Amino acid sequence: MLKKIFGSAVFGVEATTITVEVNVDSGIGYHLVGLPDNAIKESNYRIAAALQNNGYKIPGKKITINMAPADLRKEGSAYDLTLAIGILAASKQIIAEDLERYLIMGELSLDGSLQPIKGALPIAVKAKEEGFKGFILPSQNAKEAAIVDGLEVYGIDSIKQVINYFDKGEPLEETIINTREEFYKNLEFPEFDFSDVKGQEGIKRCMEIAAAGGHNIILIGPPGAGKTMLAKRLPSILPPMTLYEALETTKIHSVVGRVKDTGLMAQRPFRSPHHTISNVALVGGGSYPQPGEISLSHNGVLFLDELPEFKREVLEVMRQPLEDREVTISRAKFTVTYPSSFMLVASMNPSPGGYFNDPNAPVTSSPAEMQRYLSKISGPLLDRIDIHIEVTPVPFDKLSDDRKGETSVDIRKRVTKAREIQTDRFKESDVVHYNAQMNTKQIRKYCLLDDASKQLLKTAMERLNLSARAYDRILKVSRTIADLEGVEEVNGSHISEAIQYRSLDREGWLG
Repeated sequence: MLKKIFGSAVFGVEATTITVEVNVDSGIGYHLVGLPDNAIKESNYRIAAALQNNGYKIPGKKITINMAPADLRKEGSAYDLTLAIGILAASKQIIAEDLERYLIMGELSLDGSLQPIKGALPIAVKAKEEGFKGFILPSQNAKEAAIVDGLEVYGIDSIKQVINYFDKGEPLEETIINTREEFYKNLEFPEFDFSDVKGQEGIKRCMEIAAAGGHNIILIGPPGAGKTMLAKRLPSILPPMTLYEALETTKIHSVVGRVKDTGLMAQRPFRSPHHTISNVALVGGGSYPQPGEISLSHNGVLFLDELPEFKREVLEVMRQPLEDREVTISRAKFTVTYPSSFMLVASMNPSPGGYFNDPNAPVTSSPAEMQRYLSKISGPLLDRIDIHIEVTPVPFDKLSDDRKGETSVDIRKRVTKAREIQTDRFKESDVVHYNAQMNTKQIRKYCLLDDASKQLLKTAMERLNLSARAYDRILKVSRTIADLEGVEEVNGSHISEAIQYRSLDREGWLG
Protein backbone atom coordinates (compact mmCIF):
# COMPACT_ATOMS: atom_id res chain seq x y z
CA MET A 1 0.00 0.00 0.00
CA LEU A 2 1.23 3.54 -0.84
CA LYS A 3 0.98 6.41 1.69
CA LYS A 4 2.06 10.05 1.37
CA ILE A 5 3.24 12.10 4.32
CA PHE A 6 4.87 15.52 4.44
CA GLY A 7 8.08 16.88 5.97
CA SER A 8 10.24 19.90 5.21
CA ALA A 9 13.84 20.85 4.36
CA VAL A 10 15.46 24.19 5.18
CA PHE A 11 17.74 25.95 2.67
CA GLY A 12 19.12 29.30 3.76
CA VAL A 13 16.32 30.78 5.86
CA GLU A 14 13.51 29.38 3.71
CA ALA A 15 11.86 25.95 3.90
CA THR A 16 10.86 23.58 1.09
CA THR A 17 8.12 20.99 1.57
CA ILE A 18 9.27 17.39 1.12
CA THR A 19 6.76 14.70 0.08
CA VAL A 20 7.64 11.34 1.64
CA GLU A 21 6.06 8.45 -0.31
CA VAL A 22 6.08 5.11 1.55
CA ASN A 23 5.23 1.95 -0.39
CA VAL A 24 4.92 -1.45 1.35
CA ASP A 25 4.86 -4.40 -1.05
CA SER A 26 5.47 -8.15 -1.07
CA GLY A 27 9.11 -9.15 -0.82
CA ILE A 28 11.91 -8.18 1.56
CA GLY A 29 14.07 -5.05 1.69
CA TYR A 30 14.29 -1.46 2.88
CA HIS A 31 15.04 1.10 0.16
CA LEU A 32 15.37 4.80 0.94
CA VAL A 33 15.78 7.05 -2.12
CA GLY A 34 15.69 10.78 -2.90
CA LEU A 35 19.21 11.98 -1.95
CA PRO A 36 19.11 11.34 1.83
CA ASP A 37 22.30 11.97 3.84
CA ASN A 38 23.84 9.49 6.33
CA ALA A 39 21.71 10.70 9.27
CA ILE A 40 18.52 9.83 7.30
CA LYS A 41 19.95 6.51 6.05
CA GLU A 42 20.62 5.50 9.67
CA SER A 43 17.05 6.39 10.67
CA ASN A 44 15.76 2.84 10.11
CA TYR A 45 17.67 1.64 13.20
CA ARG A 46 16.17 4.40 15.37
CA ILE A 47 12.69 3.85 13.89
CA ALA A 48 12.85 0.05 14.40
CA ALA A 49 13.80 0.40 18.09
CA ALA A 50 11.25 3.19 18.74
CA LEU A 51 8.40 1.20 17.18
CA GLN A 52 9.42 -2.01 18.95
CA ASN A 53 9.46 -0.22 22.32
CA ASN A 54 5.94 1.11 21.69
CA GLY A 55 4.28 -2.14 20.60
CA TYR A 56 4.66 -1.78 16.80
CA LYS A 57 7.21 -3.01 14.24
CA ILE A 58 8.74 -2.41 10.84
CA PRO A 59 6.95 -5.00 8.64
CA GLY A 60 9.06 -7.79 7.15
CA LYS A 61 8.15 -6.77 3.61
CA LYS A 62 9.66 -4.71 0.81
CA ILE A 63 9.55 -1.06 1.92
CA THR A 64 10.39 1.66 -0.60
CA ILE A 65 10.55 5.26 0.60
CA ASN A 66 10.98 8.16 -1.81
CA MET A 67 11.70 11.69 -0.61
CA ALA A 68 10.55 14.08 -3.33
CA PRO A 69 11.77 16.26 -4.98
CA ALA A 70 14.36 13.52 -5.50
CA ASP A 71 17.11 15.85 -6.80
CA LEU A 72 17.16 17.94 -3.60
CA ARG A 73 19.66 16.98 -0.90
CA LYS A 74 17.93 16.05 2.42
CA GLU A 75 19.93 16.18 5.62
CA GLY A 76 19.56 15.68 9.37
CA SER A 77 17.62 13.36 11.67
CA ALA A 78 14.41 15.43 11.77
CA TYR A 79 12.64 13.07 9.30
CA ASP A 80 12.57 10.10 11.77
CA LEU A 81 9.00 10.75 12.91
CA THR A 82 7.81 11.44 9.34
CA LEU A 83 9.21 8.12 8.08
CA ALA A 84 7.98 6.13 11.11
CA ILE A 85 4.37 7.34 10.83
CA GLY A 86 4.51 6.79 7.04
CA ILE A 87 5.64 3.16 7.53
CA LEU A 88 2.90 2.48 10.12
CA ALA A 89 0.20 3.98 7.87
CA ALA A 90 1.40 2.21 4.70
CA SER A 91 1.60 -1.17 6.49
CA LYS A 92 -1.94 -0.63 7.91
CA GLN A 93 -0.74 -0.90 11.52
CA ILE A 94 -2.58 2.39 12.11
CA ILE A 95 -5.50 4.06 10.34
CA ALA A 96 -4.52 7.61 9.41
CA GLU A 97 -7.20 9.21 7.23
CA ASP A 98 -6.16 12.86 7.09
CA LEU A 99 -2.40 12.36 7.33
CA GLU A 100 -1.79 14.55 4.26
CA ARG A 101 -3.23 17.63 5.99
CA TYR A 102 -0.35 17.69 8.50
CA LEU A 103 3.34 18.44 8.29
CA ILE A 104 5.21 16.09 10.66
CA MET A 105 8.85 16.44 11.82
CA GLY A 106 10.91 15.12 14.73
CA GLU A 107 14.01 13.13 15.68
CA LEU A 108 13.28 9.84 17.48
CA SER A 109 15.05 8.41 20.50
CA LEU A 110 15.13 4.61 20.84
CA ASP A 111 12.31 4.69 23.40
CA GLY A 112 10.06 6.71 21.05
CA SER A 113 10.55 10.08 22.76
CA LEU A 114 11.39 13.10 20.60
CA GLN A 115 14.46 15.30 20.30
CA PRO A 116 14.25 18.96 19.12
CA ILE A 117 14.74 19.90 15.47
CA LYS A 118 16.33 22.90 13.71
CA GLY A 119 14.45 25.42 11.57
CA ALA A 120 10.99 25.02 13.16
CA LEU A 121 10.00 28.65 12.43
CA PRO A 122 10.81 28.70 8.66
CA ILE A 123 9.08 25.30 8.35
CA ALA A 124 5.95 26.62 10.10
CA VAL A 125 5.89 29.70 7.83
CA LYS A 126 6.05 27.44 4.74
CA ALA A 127 3.39 25.07 6.14
CA LYS A 128 0.97 27.97 6.55
CA GLU A 129 1.78 29.29 3.04
CA GLU A 130 1.03 25.87 1.52
CA GLY A 131 -2.28 25.50 3.37
CA PHE A 132 -1.50 22.68 5.80
CA LYS A 133 -3.99 22.32 8.65
CA GLY A 134 -1.38 21.59 11.33
CA PHE A 135 2.27 21.06 12.19
CA ILE A 136 3.24 18.18 14.54
CA LEU A 137 6.74 18.54 16.03
CA PRO A 138 8.73 18.05 19.28
CA SER A 139 7.38 20.02 22.26
CA GLN A 140 10.74 21.83 22.68
CA ASN A 141 10.13 23.60 19.35
CA ALA A 142 6.39 24.19 19.76
CA LYS A 143 6.58 27.80 21.03
CA GLU A 144 8.88 28.77 18.19
CA ALA A 145 6.54 27.33 15.53
CA ALA A 146 3.41 28.72 17.25
CA ILE A 147 4.60 32.25 16.44
CA VAL A 148 2.94 31.68 13.03
CA ASP A 149 -0.76 32.56 13.17
CA GLY A 150 -3.36 30.49 11.30
CA LEU A 151 -1.57 27.14 11.73
CA GLU A 152 -2.41 24.52 14.38
CA VAL A 153 0.84 23.63 16.16
CA TYR A 154 1.03 20.46 18.27
CA GLY A 155 4.08 19.96 20.47
CA ILE A 156 4.50 16.29 21.38
CA ASP A 157 6.85 14.28 23.62
CA SER A 158 6.64 10.80 22.09
CA ILE A 159 5.62 8.92 18.95
CA LYS A 160 2.84 7.20 20.95
CA GLN A 161 0.91 10.50 21.14
CA VAL A 162 0.95 10.86 17.32
CA ILE A 163 -0.09 7.24 16.81
CA ASN A 164 -3.00 7.62 19.26
CA TYR A 165 -4.04 10.92 17.63
CA PHE A 166 -4.39 9.43 14.14
CA ASP A 167 -5.39 5.86 15.07
CA LYS A 168 -7.60 6.33 18.15
CA GLY A 169 -8.64 9.99 17.83
CA GLU A 170 -7.03 11.00 21.14
CA PRO A 171 -6.69 14.81 21.05
CA LEU A 172 -3.34 16.58 21.04
CA GLU A 173 -2.85 19.80 22.97
CA GLU A 174 -2.47 22.76 20.64
CA THR A 175 0.26 25.31 21.44
CA ILE A 176 -1.21 28.81 21.20
CA ILE A 177 0.86 31.96 21.56
CA ASN A 178 -0.25 35.57 21.34
CA THR A 179 2.76 36.71 19.32
CA ARG A 180 2.42 40.43 20.03
CA GLU A 181 1.81 39.93 23.74
CA GLU A 182 4.77 37.52 24.00
CA PHE A 183 6.99 39.93 22.07
CA TYR A 184 6.26 42.98 24.25
CA LYS A 185 6.49 40.90 27.42
CA ASN A 186 10.09 39.99 26.58
CA LEU A 187 11.18 43.57 25.86
CA GLU A 188 13.04 44.05 29.14
CA PHE A 189 16.36 45.87 29.24
CA PRO A 190 19.70 44.07 29.02
CA GLU A 191 21.78 43.73 32.18
CA PHE A 192 24.50 46.13 30.99
CA ASP A 193 23.78 49.86 31.41
CA PHE A 194 25.69 52.98 30.33
CA SER A 195 25.28 54.42 33.85
CA ASP A 196 28.01 51.94 34.93
CA VAL A 197 30.59 53.70 32.73
CA LYS A 198 32.59 56.38 34.54
CA GLY A 199 33.77 59.34 32.45
CA GLN A 200 34.22 58.68 28.71
CA GLU A 201 31.56 61.27 27.79
CA GLY A 202 33.01 61.74 24.29
CA ILE A 203 32.94 58.01 23.61
CA LYS A 204 29.36 57.73 24.90
CA ARG A 205 28.42 60.51 22.48
CA CYS A 206 30.03 58.47 19.66
CA MET A 207 28.12 55.37 20.71
CA GLU A 208 24.88 57.35 20.70
CA ILE A 209 25.56 58.62 17.16
CA ALA A 210 26.49 55.09 15.99
CA ALA A 211 23.28 53.64 17.49
CA ALA A 212 21.10 56.45 16.09
CA GLY A 213 22.29 55.94 12.50
CA GLY A 214 23.27 52.25 12.59
CA HIS A 215 26.91 53.20 11.88
CA ASN A 216 29.88 50.85 12.17
CA ILE A 217 32.39 52.00 14.81
CA ILE A 218 35.95 51.15 15.83
CA LEU A 219 37.36 51.95 19.28
CA ILE A 220 41.14 52.41 19.56
CA GLY A 221 42.85 52.59 22.92
CA PRO A 222 45.17 50.95 25.46
CA PRO A 223 44.21 47.96 27.63
CA GLY A 224 41.80 48.79 30.43
CA ALA A 225 40.46 51.98 28.83
CA GLY A 226 36.93 50.54 28.68
CA LYS A 227 36.54 49.51 25.01
CA THR A 228 34.87 46.14 25.70
CA MET A 229 32.77 47.60 28.52
CA LEU A 230 31.40 50.29 26.18
CA ALA A 231 30.78 47.83 23.32
CA LYS A 232 28.78 45.44 25.53
CA ARG A 233 26.46 48.28 26.50
CA LEU A 234 25.69 49.35 22.94
CA PRO A 235 22.64 47.01 22.52
CA SER A 236 21.05 48.68 25.58
CA ILE A 237 20.69 52.00 23.68
CA LEU A 238 19.58 50.58 20.33
CA PRO A 239 15.87 51.09 19.53
CA PRO A 240 13.65 48.09 20.40
CA MET A 241 13.21 45.59 17.57
CA THR A 242 10.03 45.81 15.56
CA LEU A 243 7.89 42.67 15.32
CA TYR A 244 9.08 42.14 11.72
CA GLU A 245 12.76 42.42 12.75
CA ALA A 246 12.14 40.00 15.63
CA LEU A 247 10.59 37.44 13.25
CA GLU A 248 13.46 37.83 10.78
CA THR A 249 16.10 37.42 13.53
CA THR A 250 14.31 34.44 15.12
CA LYS A 251 14.17 32.73 11.71
CA ILE A 252 17.98 32.81 11.36
CA HIS A 253 18.57 31.57 14.91
CA SER A 254 15.93 28.86 14.34
CA VAL A 255 17.91 27.47 11.38
CA VAL A 256 20.91 26.79 13.66
CA GLY A 257 18.69 25.57 16.52
CA ARG A 258 19.45 28.43 18.91
CA VAL A 259 15.98 29.70 19.76
CA LYS A 260 15.21 29.55 23.46
CA ASP A 261 11.91 28.52 25.07
CA THR A 262 10.46 32.04 24.78
CA GLY A 263 9.86 31.52 21.06
CA LEU A 264 10.18 34.98 19.57
CA MET A 265 13.48 36.84 20.13
CA ALA A 266 12.77 40.30 21.50
CA GLN A 267 16.36 41.38 22.32
CA ARG A 268 18.75 42.47 19.60
CA PRO A 269 21.52 39.87 19.20
CA PHE A 270 25.04 40.69 20.43
CA ARG A 271 27.66 38.35 18.99
CA SER A 272 31.30 38.43 20.05
CA PRO A 273 33.32 35.73 18.21
CA HIS A 274 36.91 34.93 19.28
CA HIS A 275 39.74 36.09 17.00
CA THR A 276 40.64 32.47 16.12
CA ILE A 277 37.37 32.15 14.14
CA SER A 278 37.54 30.79 10.57
CA ASN A 279 36.07 32.69 7.62
CA VAL A 280 33.35 30.01 7.14
CA ALA A 281 32.28 30.36 10.80
CA LEU A 282 32.17 34.15 10.47
CA VAL A 283 30.45 34.54 7.11
CA GLY A 284 28.62 31.22 6.86
CA GLY A 285 28.96 28.26 4.54
CA GLY A 286 30.24 24.71 4.86
CA SER A 287 29.34 21.66 2.78
CA TYR A 288 25.78 22.05 4.10
CA PRO A 289 25.62 25.86 4.35
CA GLN A 290 24.77 27.32 7.75
CA PRO A 291 24.51 30.99 8.78
CA GLY A 292 27.74 32.45 10.19
CA GLU A 293 28.26 34.96 13.00
CA ILE A 294 27.48 37.94 10.73
CA SER A 295 24.01 36.52 9.99
CA LEU A 296 23.41 35.55 13.62
CA SER A 297 24.04 39.21 14.50
CA HIS A 298 21.47 40.39 11.89
CA ASN A 299 19.47 43.36 13.32
CA GLY A 300 21.97 43.50 16.20
CA VAL A 301 25.65 44.02 16.98
CA LEU A 302 28.76 42.09 15.87
CA PHE A 303 31.63 42.89 18.22
CA LEU A 304 35.16 42.04 17.04
CA ASP A 305 37.48 42.52 19.99
CA GLU A 306 41.21 42.96 19.21
CA LEU A 307 40.55 43.44 15.48
CA PRO A 308 44.20 43.11 14.25
CA GLU A 309 44.42 39.67 15.90
CA PHE A 310 41.82 38.28 13.46
CA LYS A 311 43.29 36.58 10.40
CA ARG A 312 43.43 39.00 7.49
CA GLU A 313 41.46 36.76 5.10
CA VAL A 314 38.71 36.44 7.73
CA LEU A 315 38.32 40.22 7.87
CA GLU A 316 38.48 40.59 4.09
CA VAL A 317 35.52 38.24 3.50
CA MET A 318 33.42 40.68 5.56
CA ARG A 319 33.88 43.54 3.11
CA GLN A 320 31.08 42.59 0.71
CA PRO A 321 28.49 41.68 3.40
CA LEU A 322 29.20 45.01 5.16
CA GLU A 323 28.30 46.84 1.97
CA ASP A 324 25.41 44.68 0.69
CA ARG A 325 23.92 43.71 4.10
CA GLU A 326 23.47 40.15 2.92
CA VAL A 327 25.81 37.27 2.18
CA THR A 328 25.40 34.83 -0.70
CA ILE A 329 26.98 31.37 -0.43
CA SER A 330 27.29 29.53 -3.74
CA ARG A 331 27.80 25.80 -4.18
CA ALA A 332 27.84 23.74 -7.38
CA LYS A 333 24.18 22.71 -7.08
CA PHE A 334 22.57 25.55 -5.14
CA THR A 335 22.96 29.06 -3.79
CA VAL A 336 21.69 30.38 -0.47
CA THR A 337 21.45 33.97 0.74
CA TYR A 338 21.45 34.97 4.40
CA PRO A 339 20.58 38.47 5.59
CA SER A 340 23.42 40.18 7.50
CA SER A 341 22.39 43.73 8.32
CA PHE A 342 24.40 44.25 11.50
CA MET A 343 26.26 47.03 13.29
CA LEU A 344 29.98 46.30 13.37
CA VAL A 345 31.71 47.36 16.58
CA ALA A 346 35.45 46.69 16.59
CA SER A 347 38.10 47.43 19.17
CA MET A 348 41.87 47.40 18.99
CA ASN A 349 45.01 48.45 20.78
CA PRO A 350 47.00 51.07 18.87
CA SER A 351 50.18 48.94 19.04
CA PRO A 352 51.32 45.39 19.83
CA GLY A 353 52.31 46.46 23.34
CA GLY A 354 48.91 48.09 23.77
CA TYR A 355 50.02 51.57 24.79
CA PHE A 356 49.93 54.52 22.44
CA ASN A 357 52.98 56.81 22.60
CA ASP A 358 52.76 56.92 26.39
CA PRO A 359 56.18 57.66 27.96
CA ASN A 360 54.97 56.24 31.33
CA ALA A 361 53.66 53.03 29.78
CA PRO A 362 55.17 49.71 30.85
CA VAL A 363 55.53 48.59 27.21
CA THR A 364 56.07 50.96 24.31
CA SER A 365 56.31 50.22 20.60
CA SER A 366 58.24 52.00 17.89
CA PRO A 367 56.30 53.81 15.12
CA ALA A 368 57.46 51.07 12.69
CA GLU A 369 56.01 48.31 14.92
CA MET A 370 52.78 50.26 15.30
CA GLN A 371 52.52 50.77 11.54
CA ARG A 372 53.07 47.05 10.93
CA TYR A 373 50.41 46.20 13.52
CA LEU A 374 47.84 48.62 12.08
CA SER A 375 48.53 47.46 8.53
CA LYS A 376 46.94 44.09 9.39
CA ILE A 377 43.63 45.86 8.83
CA SER A 378 43.16 46.80 5.18
CA GLY A 379 42.23 50.31 4.03
CA PRO A 380 39.06 49.10 2.24
CA LEU A 381 37.79 47.53 5.49
CA LEU A 382 38.53 50.69 7.51
CA ASP A 383 36.75 52.70 4.82
CA ARG A 384 33.59 50.75 5.57
CA ILE A 385 33.72 51.75 9.24
CA ASP A 386 32.01 55.14 9.64
CA ILE A 387 33.35 56.18 13.04
CA HIS A 388 36.93 55.80 14.34
CA ILE A 389 37.39 57.00 17.89
CA GLU A 390 40.28 56.99 20.36
CA VAL A 391 39.50 55.74 23.87
CA THR A 392 41.77 57.12 26.60
CA PRO A 393 42.10 55.68 30.12
CA VAL A 394 39.79 57.17 32.74
CA PRO A 395 41.60 59.30 35.39
CA PHE A 396 41.31 58.21 39.05
CA ASP A 397 39.12 61.13 40.17
CA LYS A 398 36.43 60.10 37.65
CA LEU A 399 36.72 56.41 38.50
CA SER A 400 36.24 57.11 42.20
CA ASP A 401 33.33 59.50 41.61
CA ASP A 402 30.13 58.09 43.15
CA ARG A 403 27.79 59.96 40.83
CA LYS A 404 25.94 57.78 38.32
CA GLY A 405 26.24 58.57 34.64
CA GLU A 406 23.33 58.94 32.22
CA THR A 407 21.30 55.73 31.99
CA SER A 408 20.80 53.67 28.84
CA VAL A 409 17.04 54.41 29.05
CA ASP A 410 17.64 58.16 28.62
CA ILE A 411 20.11 57.71 25.75
CA ARG A 412 17.79 55.18 24.10
CA LYS A 413 14.95 57.73 24.04
CA ARG A 414 17.08 60.15 21.99
CA VAL A 415 18.30 57.35 19.71
CA THR A 416 14.73 56.11 19.12
CA LYS A 417 13.57 59.66 18.32
CA ALA A 418 16.36 60.03 15.72
CA ARG A 419 15.51 56.61 14.24
CA GLU A 420 11.84 57.64 13.92
CA ILE A 421 12.92 60.66 11.85
CA GLN A 422 14.91 58.30 9.58
CA THR A 423 12.08 55.76 9.31
CA ASP A 424 9.81 58.57 8.14
CA ARG A 425 12.46 59.86 5.71
CA PHE A 426 12.97 56.44 4.08
CA LYS A 427 9.36 55.20 4.26
CA GLU A 428 9.22 54.88 0.45
CA SER A 429 12.20 52.46 0.44
CA ASP A 430 12.05 48.73 1.23
CA VAL A 431 15.78 48.30 1.80
CA VAL A 432 16.85 51.55 3.52
CA HIS A 433 15.62 52.15 7.08
CA TYR A 434 18.37 54.26 8.69
CA ASN A 435 21.20 56.59 7.65
CA ALA A 436 24.03 54.04 7.48
CA GLN A 437 22.12 52.20 4.71
CA MET A 438 21.82 55.24 2.42
CA ASN A 439 23.09 54.84 -1.14
CA THR A 440 24.87 57.58 -3.08
CA LYS A 441 21.67 58.95 -4.58
CA GLN A 442 20.06 59.32 -1.14
CA ILE A 443 23.19 60.90 0.32
CA ARG A 444 23.06 63.62 -2.37
CA LYS A 445 19.35 64.14 -1.68
CA TYR A 446 19.33 64.24 2.14
CA CYS A 447 22.79 65.64 2.95
CA LEU A 448 22.67 69.00 1.16
CA LEU A 449 25.52 71.31 2.23
CA ASP A 450 25.89 75.09 2.16
CA ASP A 451 29.06 76.64 0.69
CA ALA A 452 30.88 76.99 4.03
CA SER A 453 30.25 73.33 4.89
CA LYS A 454 31.40 72.25 1.42
CA GLN A 455 34.63 74.21 1.85
CA LEU A 456 35.20 72.67 5.28
CA LEU A 457 34.72 69.18 3.90
CA LYS A 458 36.95 69.92 0.89
CA THR A 459 39.80 71.05 3.15
CA ALA A 460 39.44 67.94 5.31
CA MET A 461 39.38 65.65 2.26
CA GLU A 462 42.58 67.20 0.87
CA ARG A 463 44.44 67.31 4.19
CA LEU A 464 43.50 63.79 5.31
CA ASN A 465 43.69 62.34 1.79
CA LEU A 466 40.27 60.69 2.20
CA SER A 467 38.69 58.27 -0.28
CA ALA A 468 35.32 58.84 -1.96
CA ARG A 469 33.85 56.22 0.36
CA ALA A 470 35.15 58.09 3.44
CA TYR A 471 33.53 61.25 2.02
CA ASP A 472 30.17 59.44 1.92
CA ARG A 473 30.68 58.13 5.45
CA ILE A 474 31.29 61.63 6.80
CA LEU A 475 28.07 62.85 5.17
CA LYS A 476 26.08 59.93 6.61
CA VAL A 477 27.41 60.54 10.14
CA SER A 478 26.70 64.31 9.75
CA ARG A 479 23.11 63.48 8.78
CA THR A 480 22.74 61.37 11.94
CA ILE A 481 24.16 64.14 14.17
CA ALA A 482 21.63 66.55 12.63
CA ASP A 483 18.82 64.02 13.27
CA LEU A 484 19.83 63.70 16.94
CA GLU A 485 19.52 67.50 17.20
CA GLY A 486 16.22 67.37 15.30
CA VAL A 487 17.61 69.71 12.61
CA GLU A 488 16.50 69.51 8.97
CA GLU A 489 19.70 70.83 7.32
CA VAL A 490 23.24 69.47 7.77
CA ASN A 491 25.53 72.36 8.79
CA GLY A 492 29.23 73.03 9.43
CA SER A 493 29.17 71.96 13.09
CA HIS A 494 27.74 68.57 12.12
CA ILE A 495 30.39 68.14 9.40
CA SER A 496 33.28 69.13 11.69
CA GLU A 497 32.11 66.70 14.41
CA ALA A 498 31.83 63.88 11.84
CA ILE A 499 35.36 64.63 10.54
CA GLN A 500 36.72 64.24 14.09
CA TYR A 501 35.44 60.68 14.05
CA ARG A 502 37.89 59.61 11.31
CA SER A 503 40.96 59.18 13.57
CA LEU A 504 42.66 56.51 11.49
CA ASP A 505 42.52 58.67 8.36
CA ARG A 506 44.58 61.43 9.92
CA GLU A 507 48.19 61.81 8.82
CA GLY A 508 50.50 62.02 11.77
CA TRP A 509 48.19 59.89 13.91
CA LEU A 510 51.23 57.70 14.54
CA GLY A 511 53.59 60.68 14.82
